[in-house]
Amino acid sequence: MTFQELNLNTPLLRAIEELGFKEATTIQHRVFPIVMSGRDVCGIAQTGTGKTFAYLLPCLRQWKFDKNKDPQILVLVPTRELVVQVVEAVNKLTPYMSLSAVGVFGGVNINTQQIALESGADIIVATPGRIFDLIMNGAFKTKMIKKLVIDEMDEMLNLGFRKQITNILELLPAKRQNLLFSATITDDVEKLMNDYFSAPVRVEAAPTGTPLENIIQHAYDVPNFNTKVNLLELLLSSNEAMTKVLIFAATKALADQLFEKLNEKFPETVGVIHSNKEQNHRFNTVKQFKAGVYKYLIATDVMARGIDVAEVTHVINFDTPDVPENYIHRIGRTGRADKKGIAMTFVTEKEKVLQKGIETLMKQAIPHLALPDDLEISSILTEDEKPKVRMKIIQIKLPKKEESGPAFHEKSAKNSKVNVRKNRKEIMQKKYGKPISRGGKK
Repeated sequence: MTFQELNLNTPLLRAIEELGFKEATTIQHRVFPIVMSGRDVCGIAQTGTGKTFAYLLPCLRQWKFDKNKDPQILVLVPTRELVVQVVEAVNKLTPYMSLSAVGVFGGVNINTQQIALESGADIIVATPGRIFDLIMNGAFKTKMIKKLVIDEMDEMLNLGFRKQITNILELLPAKRQNLLFSATITDDVEKLMNDYFSAPVRVEAAPTGTPLENIIQHAYDVPNFNTKVNLLELLLSSNEAMTKVLIFAATKALADQLFEKLNEKFPETVGVIHSNKEQNHRFNTVKQFKAGVYKYLIATDVMARGIDVAEVTHVINFDTPDVPENYIHRIGRTGRADKKGIAMTFVTEKEKVLQKGIETLMKQAIPHLALPDDLEISSILTEDEKPKVRMKIIQIKLPKKEESGPAFHEKSAKNSKVNVRKNRKEIMQKKYGKPISRGGKK
């Protein structure tokens, strides 16, 4: 379906045309009429399916100018990077509309954001913790909010935002339209919808775990960490098609360690982002990656949720993700806009179980390629990879102590006497044969 066939107004159609978009994605054309009808929506969509435009287009189509400066639309997302991404998407769609969008998130001065909201905003894009603080500070009134969008709901719950989200839902007007988008519908997501939504219509762009059609997947069996590093360096240096590569690491520490190694080999062309990096560093790094200054970007799963970079040629899973759904999120960063993408996964013996879980979710096997002939197989193991020597601890059984009470010993003959109360009258009677009195009173 083309965007011309959707019920879009002229300002939106003109913006879409200038952006070069013609065909609406599955999630976009399925969600649009339901949102326009006023029903609550639960959209199940993977990364790269165009869900940001799926909820923005109908919300913007129904937006009406109001002299009131309080917001009509609130969009909740899990990370700062996604806040920036969604605000950019709003600005791209509204060059011919007189509305303002403000993004707020933690880690920066709250007073600056409060001043921006007090000046007025039609759309607020926010992380849950910061927007709750701003609501409690009275930065804006919630009574005008007509639409609530919760994007990446599964990830927000994973990050521990459940309490903030429920607090926000309690503060919003009861009469509102709720739009929820999530890659997976867990029991927690289901419960939240049951408690706060009104019979939401489910729209599923693709079943959870379905790999995107434009992505070629394969894996390498690698013996250890250092061989993974050697393989990564070999692939990056020998394959000229790897012009924009997103590399996933399991932890922040591993991401930093990998950056140090790659930066020696490819100086000034490698970037790294994770939650320990300062906000400006993260924004600048992604900007450099988008611009092509950095050819390679190392990221953790959480940070990658906010990366929307066109023309990522390859995704490399340096570590096999322990959550199968995260594999789908990772590889979905390539193969966008009808372009082919390639996803590679490095799998050690211990990670084969994780690979099986991914293949079960996708209902298909990941093809394995032979290691390159010129790859250097390292014999150096990291501390985590070294076999652990486990000493058998022999438990020595001590004899049970006999049960005993308090200390006890026999009394001496002197102390064993029993005090007997004696009657003087009886004593006198026995001694003198008659009772002897002490004399009468005078």
